[in-house]
Amino acid sequence: MEYITLFIDALINLSNSMAIYILFGLVFAGILHELVPESLVTKHLGNENIWSVVKSTIFGIPLPVCSCGVIPLATSIKKSGASKGATLSFLISTPITGVDSIMATYGIFGWIFTAYRAVTSMIIAMIAGILTNIFDKDEPVKKTMFTTFKPKPETSSSCCSDSSCCDSDSKNENSFSERVFAYAFGTLLKDIAKPLFWGLILGALITVFIPKNLSTILIDYAWLSYVIVIIIAVPMYVCATASLPIAAGLMLSGVSAGAAFVFLSAGPATNTVTIGVVKKMLGTRSLYIYLGSIIIGSIIFGLALDYIFTASDIDPKALIHLHEEAGILVQLSSILLWSSLGWFILKDSSLYNLVK
Repeated sequence: MEYITLFIDALINLSNSMAIYILFGLVFAGILHELVPESLVTKHLGNENIWSVVKSTIFGIPLPVCSCGVIPLATSIKKSGASKGATLSFLISTPITGVDSIMATYGIFGWIFTAYRAVTSMIIAMIAGILTNIFDKDEPVKKTMFTTFKPKPETSSSCCSDSSCCDSDSKNENSFSERVFAYAFGTLLKDIAKPLFWGLILGALITVFIPKNLSTILIDYAWLSYVIVIIIAVPMYVCATASLPIAAGLMLSGVSAGAAFVFLSAGPATNTVTIGVVKKMLGTRSLYIYLGSIIIGSIIFGLALDYIFTASDIDPKALIHLHEEAGILVQLSSILLWSSLGWFILKDSSLYNLVK
């Protein structure tokens, strides 16, 4: 009974710390979605040079696309003529940080950790894109004497197979604010509902059930925490926002800030689905660059973060803000967030379809 009470308290604290930032982030993401046309993104990513990689990375940082939505968008970008490097940098930078994730990161870890996460994700994405353009360039189409016809141009079609990014037909029917909230809470929140739900649950479980002496073990074998986190994070499907409560739980349980950072970086950027897509879309060599850049870059920046905290004599746990006493606005935000998560999860369940 005691563990149940501790679990509920940990879950409430995590929710109170994240909810208001996630909700504001979703609204801002909806505004960006309406103001930034997709044609502007695809227009600047075609050249096989460093500048296209830089632009694709910068586009990917604030873009309101979660880890599950970046795959069809990246595929569309590649088909529109983007280079392999630009596509890969976009694939990496977009899932690691988004507007909602940045605000939620600030809500839990503060502005220093948030800025570090955003900047390092850009560096990792740029390095991966540049290396891809150098070592895995797109092969030019070879003209031969047998080439007697030109391929028919592709007819314009919908941007992807689901309705999350193909809602242009309804844009003229609704007001700007209606479209913003429809995309923020009808599309984005729906996309991350399940991973965010399980991220909160797992984060609370980690806080409560990981042994208290874990910090002593990890101090003696610091390298072990990085190995464990990489093994878990690379194949795991978790979005940038849902990874935050898990990382907070790890740090509160004694895992170093650097190891938690590795999870926040490698977890959202890689999963088994994206790995398969990268291999099919960009090739095996790009896949190796993709995985190598994320794993090595995350570990290097994780070690650097631990060094900074050690040299500055800062306790990483002091960065985590889990408010015991929440105001009415924070509580209402948590209620709204959990109500929305519950609705989307219930709506996708077989029970809802049966009742319907």
